[in-house]
Amino acid sequence: MGADTNADGDAGTNDRLNELTSWHADWRGLRVSVLGLGVTGFAAADTLAELGADVLVLASPGPDERFDLLTVLGVPFVQADLREVPAQLAAQHPELMIVSPGFHPDHPLLLWAAAHEVPVWGDIELAWRLRDKVGPPAEWMLVTGTNGKTTTVQLTATMLAAHGSRVAPCGNIGVPVLDAIRDPQGWDVLVVELSSYQLHHLPHSGPGALKPWASVCLNLADDHLDWHGTAAAYRAAKATVYLHTAVACVYNKADDATLTMVQNADVQDGARAIGFGLGVPGPSELGIVDGIVCDRAFLEDRFERALELTTVPHLVAAGLGAPHVIADVLAASALARSFGVLPATIHTALETFHLDAHRIETVAIGDGVEWIDDSKATNPHAADASLAAYESVVWLVGGLLKGVDIDALVHKHVGRLRGAIIIGVDRTVLRQAFARHAPDLTVFEIDSDDTDQVMTEAVRRAAELALAGDTVLLAPAAASMDQFESYAERGRLFNQAVHDFLGR
Repeated sequence: MGADTNADGDAGTNDRLNELTSWHADWRGLRVSVLGLGVTGFAAADTLAELGADVLVLASPGPDERFDLLTVLGVPFVQADLREVPAQLAAQHPELMIVSPGFHPDHPLLLWAAAHEVPVWGDIELAWRLRDKVGPPAEWMLVTGTNGKTTTVQLTATMLAAHGSRVAPCGNIGVPVLDAIRDPQGWDVLVVELSSYQLHHLPHSGPGALKPWASVCLNLADDHLDWHGTAAAYRAAKATVYLHTAVACVYNKADDATLTMVQNADVQDGARAIGFGLGVPGPSELGIVDGIVCDRAFLEDRFERALELTTVPHLVAAGLGAPHVIADVLAASALARSFGVLPATIHTALETFHLDAHRIETVAIGDGVEWIDDSKATNPHAADASLAAYESVVWLVGGLLKGVDIDALVHKHVGRLRGAIIIGVDRTVLRQAFARHAPDLTVFEIDSDDTDQVMTEAVRRAAELALAGDTVLLAPAAASMDQFESYAERGRLFNQAVHDFLGR
């Protein structure tokens, strides 16, 4: 087959894709299939249509206004059961496929692409190649981890903005990177939250490989094993965040896996490993000394002294005093300091920062009982951090466990539990874990299938168990999609049920 042909996987196609490393390259007529029409899928289709590519969107049927927008844009689409390869895909003979994060690696359409040697990119690689649309490209800071990503991204962006940088928090946080790089005002820095799904599709080398200013993996615990297949595959995806980092590879001193990732990463010359932790920091680390949050990394005489960033009492007063949140503050400070943000600026930024809703949010205090909404704790690692912050807990737990073992979490925290309320579809596993490790603990199950009633019943049962001084903690350790639209809806209904109960 000649190199100038356009058949699947041929040399001519690959040569052309290798040259597409700028918004100003010639993308016209490139045949691209986009899988999925969520936030990232639509952003990819919209971007490629703007570039003049020949786009075909493939998505599952649904009453989504994005289909109407595709019609306005003149982008053809297929609504079908994507477990079968649509005839329109084969007829398009795509030269490139853009995959949305939700598609498993063994999805039939991805297997079809592999069989036909069609290159597959994620939205992040596409955005990296197109990042020069508005003047000089922004620097990228990458944030991943099992938990704490969104908070760390928001903290970092707040610190950079206080420094005077034009900064956009984007990626898995909800704003597609493709939207950020097309913003007409342009940016100095993009702080990009990356899920393991997005990292899985990033190339390790070549023209699509990212070269971030700084990067961090906050922590690592088994999660999304139903998607990645194995813990090793999940870990390998997370490790991709450090590749080709230019200035600072930030790692968690309390999680050896993150340090190992940094040690094994192929980075740019001059990149430094920067540790963070809740203990006393050594040189090239951030940590805490006598309640003072310190930087011993970004100063010339770091072997002799440290710089004060803030204090633990200040963080507590700002609602940032939970240990896992302080860890996020340290990680964000490391990223910001790598970009030259001054300690005084970080201190000021932290005084005005507020956590998002449903992240260890105090809903109410009544009869001496504190009601806490941490619906964002969608896996055992996040729930572990929440539980550790309170001494006596009535725990609302359960949902969609995603194949993750819950047993160790129950065993670790039974000593602090007043009782437990189990919700969600995967109740059997939880019931067995409590029976094994705390047979005398009072455990209620909520078996209602009515989304509007689940939290009403759960709150009523929790109130029966809680005593003055206790915390009723919604930290489900599970995804929400079994009974709720999102963790936010789960948290909102919990909030509503608590206020309704206390009002009565």
